[in-house]
Amino acid sequence: MSPDRSPDLPVVGFSDGLSALRAAAEETRLRILLLLEGGELSVSDLTDILGQSQPRISRHLKLLVEAGLIERHREGAWAFFRLSDRPETRSFLRPALAALDPSDGQVGRDRERLAAVRRQRADTAQAFFARLAPRWDGLRSLHASEEAVEAAILAAIGPKQVRSLVDLGTGTGRMLQLLAPMARRIVGLDASHAMLSVARANLERAGLSAVALRQGDIYGPPLVRDSFDLAIVHQVLHYLDDPARALAQAARLLAPGGRLVVIDFAAHGLEFLRENEGHRRLGFAPEQVTGWLEEAGLSASPVHDLPPPPSGAAADRLTVSIWLGLDRRAVTEWPAAAGTREVA
Repeated sequence: MSPDRSPDLPVVGFSDGLSALRAAAEETRLRILLLLEGGELSVSDLTDILGQSQPRISRHLKLLVEAGLIERHREGAWAFFRLSDRPETRSFLRPALAALDPSDGQVGRDRERLAAVRRQRADTAQAFFARLAPRWDGLRSLHASEEAVEAAILAAIGPKQVRSLVDLGTGTGRMLQLLAPMARRIVGLDASHAMLSVARANLERAGLSAVALRQGDIYGPPLVRDSFDLAIVHQVLHYLDDPARALAQAARLLAPGGRLVVIDFAAHGLEFLRENEGHRRLGFAPEQVTGWLEEAGLSASPVHDLPPPPSGAAADRLTVSIWLGLDRRAVTEWPAAAGTREVA
């Protein structure tokens, strides 16, 4: 190894390095790569920013995907692109992009148009929240404050190092924002393109461009098994017909020694949540979720309950429960290659 080489950068073969440099050495493709350094973008985003036709942009994207410099994933009828985490990108591309002056000429103009696209996303997300805010505020008033719940989640996870985490049913991406500082690799999964659009805008506003968002079914997540050491299922189970199946799938994603954190409501009798808010289940008894975690092959810790605020009748309030499941396999059983990719 060269004495000037960072030990964190992987070694790349000459042929792979040459292919990567050739793929990047074209004006439009280099502009695309600089834009993707700031986070995921769709073909439509890139067309608007670069002022070029969709077929031309798509051709450049195809070449960059084939070179392994970027990754493509589908979100319904949309396709999103991001910088890959392959050695060629980490060793050659990212240092080169970081060395370019972001305010220089065409680069600066592209960044300005990127900022405009992000403002448009943020406005769309704000409109979405404005429509739903009264309903959400009403629901939040029934249980412990978000600050108290999030503090309890962090306490349940503890200081143990997290290499990779997945948030299943990520919704607006709040859990990703809360937990991003503790992990290098972060993935958010949701079945709704609309919710992923909101999450993407929120994450961009928070400066979390490295988070990967994926559209997929919680009953069959398009992710590699044994590849995460922390999985979160936050306020999702009560919307599902088969919560046990969802937790079994979440457990399959855990690497040996990994943990699954489930946050949901304790059993309650607020029938209006089923009638008006789409809740399939009126909360869960402690032993119910604990049993599902154990059936999924996890060791369940004691349930932690956060009681509702004291005002009003207890029967009209919600208790938030936090369950923690631990994969029983030894950490040394984790394959060295686990967690390096998602299923296309």
